[in-house]
Amino acid sequence: MAVLNVINTSGDKVSEVELTPEIFEIPVKSSVLHEVVKMQLAGKRAGTACVKNRSDVKGSTRKLFRQKGTGRARRGDIKAPLLRGGGVIFGPHPRSYAIRVPKKVKRLALKMALSSKLASDSIKVVDKIEMDAVKTKSFVEIMKTLDVRNALFVIDAKNDNVELSSRNIPKVKVLRADGLNVYDILKYDNLVLLSPSIESIEGRLKK
Repeated sequence: MAVLNVINTSGDKVSEVELTPEIFEIPVKSSVLHEVVKMQLAGKRAGTACVKNRSDVKGSTRKLFRQKGTGRARRGDIKAPLLRGGGVIFGPHPRSYAIRVPKKVKRLALKMALSSKLASDSIKVVDKIEMDAVKTKSFVEIMKTLDVRNALFVIDAKNDNVELSSRNIPKVKVLRADGLNVYDILKYDNLVLLSPSIESIEGRLKK
């Protein structure tokens, strides 16, 4: 069982925490992580692109000129796809790009993502982050003290001061424990967990 030091925002050790091996120390399979990340990214696609077909274009259905005798193509109405302003053939229409992945696979991938961070020594545990007001400079100072860049901060509950203070900092994201996902864990180099959030994560993944 892995044991990590719990530090405060001044960088001093205040306690230790044990991480559940069934969640933070399992073998990592890149194929499982890839499947879930692909599912997440596909779900973000809007799928709202749409073209007008021949039947959707406004225009007369009159035949442009007679069938024979002109030496020209056998043209029908003005809405033909080969004419400027005509309908589009084989163009995109609204659709869903969503991919379905079993719940067990998603839960397994989340465990693997956490395990990969622990294996690469990229997890830090902080007892709490307290901010009296929304101030980006204060949050930057906390990051410097913790010596983290390109980091995902996981908090246990809603905290507007922390979430809003980090919003304008590049390559930093603050996420609540109930919204923890594979893509965000893998996207950032470092994972900073608030001590109370570990209990929420383990409770969610032990089901």
